[in-house]
Amino acid sequence: MRLLSNVSATPTTRLIRIALDGVAFPYSAGQAAAIGRHGEPVTPYSIASAPSDTARDGYLEFLIKVDGSNRFGAQVTGIEPGARVQVTSASGRFGIPPTAAGHSLLFVAGGTGIAPLRSMIREQLHQDPHARAALVYSARTPDEFAFVDEFRALADAGRLNLTLTLTGNAQDWRHARGRAGDQHLAELLTSESVCLICGPPAMCTDVPQALMRLGVPKDRILTEDW
Repeated sequence: MRLLSNVSATPTTRLIRIALDGVAFPYSAGQAAAIGRHGEPVTPYSIASAPSDTARDGYLEFLIKVDGSNRFGAQVTGIEPGARVQVTSASGRFGIPPTAAGHSLLFVAGGTGIAPLRSMIREQLHQDPHARAALVYSARTPDEFAFVDEFRALADAGRLNLTLTLTGNAQDWRHARGRAGDQHLAELLTSESVCLICGPPAMCTDVPQALMRLGVPKDRILTEDW
């Protein structure tokens, strides 16, 4: 496969698109695939595009953190469009369960954990024109919210109940503050909410505990950490 585009998503992440060039790539919203430069080791990342996006546009999207913790993250900024890359088959069980049909959905993301949740939100809204979802999205700084313009457009259209909460300091921040917790979640929950969480390990421990305190049954809370 080849790299179609590579742009900055936030100061610490890149949004890459990988052209399928007619190759079938079945996946479900929320799944991951391992990617790397051709002939080099691969690293797993959640797929940020939705299956319906890929069927229409012919490419996959990944949100890649730029850091030295793995080979691809250390190299990604310098990989030019047209470069050959390898992508493994999609895998993973994280996603909206079939039993969630008819339930309201609450997504909780931290940092690059937004990637699989974005895939699920986009796919759900595509499949059901009347669907609405809620998203609580945490980041350290105002410029670290990936896809924020897209989410705000969905919120303005009445399709997404959006809460952005800042865990760091910013003088001009006009939205919520602090780690996602009881105060951010309570007003978004319904008696039928199914909750999907992806982010740092601490978030994937603390948020389910907050949700259960607020009355959400454990079997309606799904997590994936990174």
